[in-house]
Amino acid sequence: MSYEKSSHQLPAPCIIDFGTIINKDDIRRLLNDLGRVRYVHTVDGKLLSQGEGWIVEVFADPNQATIVANHKLYINVLSFDYLKIEQSTDNESYFNLIQDSRQLRLIPLTNSLLDFDASQKLDADALEAMVTQVLSARWDVQLDDDDDCPF
Repeated sequence: MSYEKSSHQLPAPCIIDFGTIINKDDIRRLLNDLGRVRYVHTVDGKLLSQGEGWIVEVFADPNQATIVANHKLYINVLSFDYLKIEQSTDNESYFNLIQDSRQLRLIPLTNSLLDFDASQKLDADALEAMVTQVLSARWDVQLDDDDDCPF
């Protein structure tokens, strides 16, 4: 008996500015580059803690905990059932990680557009500096080789 894939596969989900994400890889990709955030931790709607910190690591490991301490966030996507993307009244996205009655809200404090432009500029400048160093080193080697030549 042969099995043929249906030619009518459902398209992959498309979430723009708001929605619910259950795929752990999608959650990890989304949170991975947030940078500095304000976090609000609630259980049953009651505020337990809040603060600011840097997302240091986003991972999926059933043997490790999500840890928020010392202004650093280590987020295990397996600690949560899903993520909801919502928008503030200023049309800024924030992210609610939900597990039963627990919610960890992450509000980005860095402007990812400005950070992206700065990192691209830094990378271009760094690349140019490296190329210059490599070319300079090559010219030095060629000059050293010319000095060793008896003619």
